[in-house]
Amino acid sequence: MKLCRFQTLEFTAKELNRSDHRIYPEIRNGVIEGNEVREIPGQLWTTREPIGPSWPLNSVKLLPPCTPSKIVCVGRNYFEHAKELGNEAPKEPLIFLKPPSSVVAPDEPIVIPRISKRVDYEGELAAIVGRRCQNLQPNENISPYILGYTCLNDVTARDLQKLDVQFTRAKGFDTFCPLGPVIETSLDLAEATVETFVNGTRKQYGHTSEMVFSLDVIIRYIVQVMTLEPGDVIATGTPSGVGSLVAGDVVEVSVSGVGTLRNPVIGSVEDPEY
Repeated sequence: MKLCRFQTLEFTAKELNRSDHRIYPEIRNGVIEGNEVREIPGQLWTTREPIGPSWPLNSVKLLPPCTPSKIVCVGRNYFEHAKELGNEAPKEPLIFLKPPSSVVAPDEPIVIPRISKRVDYEGELAAIVGRRCQNLQPNENISPYILGYTCLNDVTARDLQKLDVQFTRAKGFDTFCPLGPVIETSLDLAEATVETFVNGTRKQYGHTSEMVFSLDVIIRYIVQVMTLEPGDVIATGTPSGVGSLVAGDVVEVSVSGVGTLRNPVIGSVEDPEY
């Protein structure tokens, strides 16, 4: 099942394309069925009965599929990615946070900040928390706590990361966490792949089975520190092949079985060239 958050669009004429529209402000939750999205009542992690009206997918704007209280990321969780940045794989999960203010929707722009000279893409599989999770028992199954999975781009100002050593500033800029387009509630993590494309050229390819720490290990590690709430996001790390973005690029993160997250890249609005 593919879940989403969306707003309906109003077209001024039948022949207008998707870029010419007005967005109704009401935010709705829905289930995607073929080429349509059907509204569901309540929150995505409660009832998911598609009993509301439906719209064609090309007449809605997909929003970030959740509104997290926190985004917990795992660094260096693929051996080859750790190696390409000159690091060893960690002995236990290396976690850090991105602020909720960094989240942007599919097709919304990633903004290159003026104070950075090197901004990188990092395509990732993300898990979405579906119920409050704390104090897990050793043999407790984590599956009931996971609502589903989506695509995430852990955009990083690499030069600032190296300068600061810790990750907060480099990964916390507004627009540095594209998220979506949907939440897939059923995904075989043993078979999933993560790919990143820049201007149509594949830059990253990884298999989730190659992760240093499984999602089970990651969640158990996180809840030793903090409570996970419904809608929170867990980014599971990026494969090797990270590289830089510049204004004018289009970056796409694809997770097999989930979909593709697409975002254009622009320069800072403070930059006189834009």
